[in-house]
Amino acid sequence: MKARSLFVGLVAGAAALLASTVGAGTAAADPVNPFIVGGSDADQDYSFMVSLQQGGQHFCGGSLIKADWVLTAAHCVEGTSPSAISARIGSRDRTSGGEEAKASEVIVHPDYNGSSPGGDIALVKLSAPAKSATVPQGSTIDPGTKSRLIGWGQTCPTRGGCGAPQILQQLDTQVVEASKCTGIDGKLELCTDNPGGDAGACYGDSGGPQIVQAGGKWELIGVTSRSGNNDPTCATGPSIYTSVPAYSSWIAEHTG
Repeated sequence: MKARSLFVGLVAGAAALLASTVGAGTAAADPVNPFIVGGSDADQDYSFMVSLQQGGQHFCGGSLIKADWVLTAAHCVEGTSPSAISARIGSRDRTSGGEEAKASEVIVHPDYNGSSPGGDIALVKLSAPAKSATVPQGSTIDPGTKSRLIGWGQTCPTRGGCGAPQILQQLDTQVVEASKCTGIDGKLELCTDNPGGDAGACYGDSGGPQIVQAGGKWELIGVTSRSGNNDPTCATGPSIYTSVPAYSSWIAEHTG
């Protein structure tokens, strides 16, 4: 299994078909979307949190950065028709509530190839603007910065060992030195700690946000990408997140 696919979820057969496009060399039957292990039910509403779905089934997370644009991971949507993707926005429950929208366009970063670091970022355009509040992009992040992960990824560490939680999960952690992650581009990606050695993103969390508090509000700094130690068992090491500040110019180029 390619490490690139380690955070795509195993939620349902339909989601598995969609996720089969993740990562170069990843077999069609080998999708992996991460869920948060060692976290807890979300204690607040995150208006910008997006569940990307196919056939009503969650397959990846995303962040509403403009009224009609969702930021997610390239490995979540590469090769997928926009018509196959829908979004549930701003609900803690991935099955109900919030807003629902259809996708009209998918833009994958041109540097993404699934086998080398960097470029694991993509934009999904919504067919109509959402009313939910968006999340602003953060600035350059240093090691030691406290952050929060949110997602509907698997809550047990072994692949396929449990289903996706219905309620959004959250986990507080911190950015660490890039040297603590394997196969990372420290200029384009963030290495993030696994608290206690057994907590972190897992299958189904891919594409979801890594956020920080700034002035009492949340800012987006990362997009959930992959394991930081190539271990298919979740939370045994740090995780890798695409740095949103590193791709701010590309994001602005396409979203205005």
